[in-house]
Formats: sequence, structure tokens, C-alpha cells
Amino acid sequence: MNERIKNAALRAKIMSAADAAQFVNHGDKVGMSGFTGSAYPKALPTAIAERARAEHQAGREYTIDLFTGASTAPDCDGVLAEADALRFRAPYQSDPTMRAAINAGRMSYADMHLSHSAQQVEEGFFGALDVAIVEASQIDADGNLVPSSGVGNNVEYLNAASRIIVEVNSWQSIELDGMADIWQMPALPNRVAIPINNPGDRIGTTYIPIDAAKVVAVVETDAPDRNAPFKPIDDVSRQIAGNFLDFLEGEVRAGRLTYDGYIMQSGVGNVPNAVMAGLLDSKFEQIQAYTEVIQDGMVDLIDAGKMTVASATSFSLSPEYANKMNAEAARYREHIITRPLQVSNHPEVIRRVGLIATNGMIEADLYGHVNSTCVAGSRIMNGIGGSGDFTRNGYISSFISPSVAKDGAISAIVPFASHIDHTEHDVMVVITEHGYADLRGLAPTERAERMIAIAHPDYRPLLEEYVARATSKGAAHTPHDLSVAFDFHNRLATTGTMQA
Repeated sequence: MNERIKNAALRAKIMSAADAAQFVNHGDKVGMSGFTGSAYPKALPTAIAERARAEHQAGREYTIDLFTGASTAPDCDGVLAEADALRFRAPYQSDPTMRAAINAGRMSYADMHLSHSAQQVEEGFFGALDVAIVEASQIDADGNLVPSSGVGNNVEYLNAASRIIVEVNSWQSIELDGMADIWQMPALPNRVAIPINNPGDRIGTTYIPIDAAKVVAVVETDAPDRNAPFKPIDDVSRQIAGNFLDFLEGEVRAGRLTYDGYIMQSGVGNVPNAVMAGLLDSKFEQIQAYTEVIQDGMVDLIDAGKMTVASATSFSLSPEYANKMNAEAARYREHIITRPLQVSNHPEVIRRVGLIATNGMIEADLYGHVNSTCVAGSRIMNGIGGSGDFTRNGYISSFISPSVAKDGAISAIVPFASHIDHTEHDVMVVITEHGYADLRGLAPTERAERMIAIAHPDYRPLLEEYVARATSKGAAHTPHDLSVAFDFHNRLATTGTMQA
């Protein structure tokens, strides 16, 4: 660890995770590193969970409010939720144990646009931040933190917190040094334009400067990120990828895109990863990414020479590709830049670079409203994440999804979305395995025709019937029959399927 912790004063603060957890008190507001299973603390969450259990067994209250960059892992969000150690959580999660606690009402949860989260915490919207717990790949001789496999909201949490705990993880490649580009947003009212004109622009330092006097503990770890394997690409994902490429080809024919001018943003998951696999055999070259996360598909595009640069805030890799990144970090840092979340997701930069945004969804309705977060309108799945940041501000916004789920019991195209995260005003293109619906410049009734065409054939008659019934009530800009608008969801709740 001497080569990882080069600052003598901070090396003197090395202690066990259990000892460091004593600095995290009941009622504290805690900012923690972590984004899509990367760069989260590996030891402190379990130590905090064990302290919570001990306090509860002794009859004392012990909960904290937790803020991260995005989702973490079972050994972070999961253990804390299982120990009932959290009163409140923001801005995004994906852990099944935590999800169950939120939907059961045992934990409060604020689902937030990720680009908003750091500013709101730093400005004290939720009260003063007590502790920042951040993973680093090393601490340099001056006491600066070299980020590990992600940056997220670390900069703002480290600035805002009264106390800092650093985990130095020797599993993370020491050659990640140089991949990060840390640019700090000036405080209000002294904001300036972010000087990024192209995804590959570097504008900051490769480290995060901190106030070393606030560091109360340094913990040594050697544990991997949560690197979940992607599912093999199936026929449906392959068809969706093909339809997405057909859409891009249409943009080229229309003169709105060139084969060497594609700048992409991609949400996380198996289907977006399949889309990137499809790009490998496409005509598109010199692809750039200005996005949230680096996935396996982007690594393949870099290796193939198809992608020149990928700017993100974190990784979301399979175990195989995480090991590859660790082994070849020195090579990949020539193509990959990791930035603070406030920069990677900033609307100003997203609008300026002119990217094409592609995100997943739970459902979309006939008129182009998209639900990204709540199953049947009520039960949170994960959260909106950064999809709103990129959808509202991208050059083109698209959403991709299989047309059905649960072996056909659930349709992704419904008469009226049960929860709306992205309105019709922001959604331009929706893609399923049955084609793509280009909604740009269309009135609501025209959009309905396009959306029905990409729905699963089993559901098209029901959707056509709904439109006919809504239209029969008289002329309207957006025809709805509110008495039956949620029949798909009501049938699912009572019979287990949306099919009639």
C-alpha cells in the first residue's frame, strides 16, 4: 500500500473499516462514491450495516441518509438496506433488497435527475453533509485522490462533507491514474461555461484535490467492483439493434448525420449493449461517445478502431471486461475519459456536442410519453438516472425496448403511460424489435399510428380499439377515454396479463 498511499499524514490514518464506521453516526447525511456498480466503497457499507445491527439490538436508533452517484452493489446498497440502516436514499438505486424496502415504505427514496443531484446536495437542499466515503485507486504525495473506476458525485461530496473517509482499493488498476478529467463547477453565482466542445476535450486535473484536514480515516481494501455479465445477445435484441441502425441510416440519407459524425449516448443494459455490438459491423466510423457509463460494447468499438473516444463518469463492465480494463488501463486511458457526473450529464455540454441519446424504458404510450421508473405507476424499479438529462438536451432522443415482457403478459406500448418521466415533447424516436417510430413533427393522432406499428402484434388490435373508442367521443387534440385508459394495467393487476 505504500505505492498507493503516498502521503505520510494520511497513511498515519489507516484503520479498519469497523473503526472507521465509528465516525458515521445516527442521523448523519452521507455522500458515498459509486456509479453503476463501479467505484463504490467495498468495506465501509458492511461495517456501517454491522454497527446498525448492533445499535438496533441494543434498543437504540441508528439510520443514515445516503447519497451516491447512482446504483452501487449488493455489498453496499444491499447490506445497508438489509440492516435497516437507511432512512433516506437518493438519487438512484437498482438493488432488489433496497427496492423492496422502498416499495414497502420502510425507506424514503427521492428519484432525481442525476445532473441535479450533486448541486442539490452541495447547496444544502437536504441539510449539511456530514460524511463523504469515497473509493480511490491511490492517494498521491500531496494528498490528492486519484479516482478508481468512476468519479460520479465524489468531487461535490468531498467538498461539502465535514468528515472524509477514503477507501484505497488495490484491486483497481494503479494505471487508472491519468484517465480522469476533474473540472470543478464554480459556486453560484459565479458559474461559467464548461469549456468542452468535443467529447475528447480534457479541461481539468487527473486527481481530486481534498482538504486533508477533514480526513478522519483511510481504509485499505482489495475487492472487485460489482461486474455483472451481460446476457448473450438474443434475436429480439439483435432485431432492435438492426432497427436502430436502420434509423441511423435514414438520418444519413436525410443529410442530418454522417458516417464519421455519430456522437452517442447510451443507457445501461443488455439491449443498449447489443446496439453497440451492431455498430461493429456498420458503416459508422470514428464514433465518439459523450455518455454516463462505459460498457463492454464501447470497449469492443475502441478495440476495433471504430470508436475514437468515450467520455463518461464511470464503468459498467462484465467481469471479463473489468479484468481487461485493469490489465490495459494505460492503453484505454488514451481513449477513455472519466468526468464528474455534473460534467458528464450537464445539459449545456449535451446540447453543444449534438449527441444522439438512446435509453431504455418500462413503457411508452400511444402519444409518445415514456415511463422509465415505476411499474404500474406505483412501484419503483430503479430510477430516472441520467435518461432525462440526455433526452431533453440531446440532438436526437430515442428509447429502445422489447415490445413485450414476462412472456408476452406485459406490453411495452400502452394506451396511457401509468407514470410519465419523459413527455411527448422530449421523445423523438421509439424502437422495438418490430421497427422504429419516428415521432418528430407529428400530431398526437399521427404518433399513435406509428406507435401501434411497433407494438407486439398481439396488442395492436387492443391499441387500435382504444384509439377508435377515444376518437369516437369527439374531436380532440390527444384523444383519450379516461374510463378505460388504464385497462391494460388493471388487467395485469387482476389477471396477471395485459391481454384481453
